[in-house]
Amino acid sequence: MKVELVTTLKRQATKILADLHASKEPVLITEHGQPSAYLVDVDDYELMKKRMAILEGIARGEKAISEDRTFSHEQAQEKMAKWLK
Repeated sequence: MKVELVTTLKRQATKILADLHASKEPVLITEHGQPSAYLVDVDDYELMKKRMAILEGIARGEKAISEDRTFSHEQAQEKMAKWLK
């Protein structure tokens, strides 16, 4: 992963963004030697958001199973039938 100082980002933003778009490699921005932010390509960011939403849905489903908040196939069909009327 590429690492850049925030001052370098300020001075060379166009070049850093061009490199980012070409390589698709995230850029870690540091301030005072400490990680501050990541620059990521827009398409990669959108993909990460979609993946996170899927993982959150899986986690909710696993929690529902562990709390015994599930429906049988027949119960689910009945509920869906009411919604589709």
